[in-house]
Amino acid sequence: MSIEVKVPTLGESVSEATVGQWLKKPGEAVALDEPIVSLETDKVAVEVPAPAAGVLGALVANEGDTVSVGALLALIEDSVAAAGAQAPAPRTEAPVAPASASEAPAPAPSGEAAALSPAVRRAVLEYGIDPSTVKGTGKDGRLTKEDVMAAAAAKQASPAAAVSAPAAAPAASAPAAGRNEERVKMTRLRQTIAKRLKSAQETAALLTTFNDVDMSAVMEARNKYKDVFEKKHGVKLGFMSFFAKASVLALKDIPSVNAQIQGDEIVYFDYVDISVAVSAPNGLVVPVVRDVDKMSFADIEKSIANYGKAARDGTLTMADMAGGTFTISNGGVFGGLMSTPIINPPQSAVLGLHRIEDRPVVRNGEIVVRPMMYIALSYDHRIIDGREAVTALKTIKEAIEDPTRLLIDL
Repeated sequence: MSIEVKVPTLGESVSEATVGQWLKKPGEAVALDEPIVSLETDKVAVEVPAPAAGVLGALVANEGDTVSVGALLALIEDSVAAAGAQAPAPRTEAPVAPASASEAPAPAPSGEAAALSPAVRRAVLEYGIDPSTVKGTGKDGRLTKEDVMAAAAAKQASPAAAVSAPAAAPAASAPAAGRNEERVKMTRLRQTIAKRLKSAQETAALLTTFNDVDMSAVMEARNKYKDVFEKKHGVKLGFMSFFAKASVLALKDIPSVNAQIQGDEIVYFDYVDISVAVSAPNGLVVPVVRDVDKMSFADIEKSIANYGKAARDGTLTMADMAGGTFTISNGGVFGGLMSTPIINPPQSAVLGLHRIEDRPVVRNGEIVVRPMMYIALSYDHRIIDGREAVTALKTIKEAIEDPTRLLIDL
């Protein structure tokens, strides 16, 4: 008896996906609810679990194929041996990131039995590493990109090993003088990101205004209370909660920054849902922290921390990223000094944060050194006037430089 594996419902307004990677091969035993194939949608990667225990049969869809909801992906054949296999915990999202140092890694599958993600395959090709010689530290012993990079570093550190280590075959024949090229098809998520960002540039009248912020007061408050804050709330006190709170003040004072154009109407929201841009294995994603205007510092930090972990683990859902009235993007974590962020349609504004660095500034007629950060507000000039944008950014600056304003709503 054969059991069909079909494309599951992918979420509201999502009707198709791309087959990203088969995690099991025909002839391999699968347990009930064990992930067997990863699908890439416009927003997230989704793992399809086995509907029954058995042996994976014929594959109907190949990697890279576009499939619709309800389409047949593969067949699972009956197997008495596989039926008794222990089922792992159900999962519905993309492959998780490497296990933390405190977790004991599972033994890595050998050779070609290990399921390699696209990122790992690219790393294997780039660094010339034989995946069968590397122990995986990911979920179920899967090889991660970090494992490959560590192996490459060890290979470079040992000339003898570098000579003897087998190199992976290049994706294409190498031209003379070692000038290599590799062509990798864009993931569905990356294609969607590209389309949305280009659409934002073509549709909105984008403009960016800048300011700089003295981070002394926030850094002092954070250093003074971070230990007791973490002890009480179980989460670290970061800078994002301060900027989220400061943004709430600005959005309440300047409603157009928190509004959207829908058709020939402007929609104003009496709530603040902030999309927080975080880096995921497949690209930048923006989960939404909802009702930030009603949340405490601890609630904001917990939400952001949970979303960050979910993004790294690939467990974000489309519901997590739906909506949002304003976006905060922190390029400072990657060392960015200044940028012009692009709005996240249909939102009308995005706040860009950057790295903190000591710079000379004038205070009371004297040159002093202060920890400074450039902040940027990109906005849709069709709905937000320059005066409003500058005022909103100035409100954020003042609240960060004098955090007492966050407590007394000034």
